Amino acid sequence: MATTKQLVIKVTAGTDAPERCSQAFTVAAVAAASGVEVSLWLTGESAWFALPGRAAEFELPHAAPLPDLIAGVQAGGRITLCTQCAARRGIEEQDVLEGVRIAGAQVFVSEIMAEGVQALVY
Repeated sequence: MATTKQLVIKVTAGTDAPERCSQAFTVAAVAAASGVEVSLWLTGESAWFALPGRAAEFELPHAAPLPDLIAGVQAGGRITLCTQCAARRGIEEQDVLEGVRIAGAQVFVSEIMAEGVQALVY
C-alpha cells in the first residue's frame, strides 16, 4: 500500500470558530514543512484570510500566528479560495494575497479524487 503524499485540507471556519480554523492552518503548515504536497482550500469564513492583512488580525492564545502558518503553506503548497465564497464576500482575484488562486467545486473534487490524496475538512 502506497503512502499518502498529497493532502487537501478544506477549512470552513474563521474567527467564528478560531480553534478549528487554527487547527486547519497548523496541520497544513506542518504537513507542508514535512514535505507533503498540500492544497489548502479557504471556504466560508476562512475566505477572509485570502485578503492581505486579515490573517494578522486573527488571535488565538497558544497558537502559531496565522500569517506564519499561511507563509508555511505557501512555501510548500497551494492555497485556493472558493469561487462562491469569494463572490459572496465581494472578493475578486486582484484582491487576494499573491499566489492564492480562486477556484470552484469542480477543481476541489478533481483534487480530492486523485490517487494518493488524503482529504480533511475543518
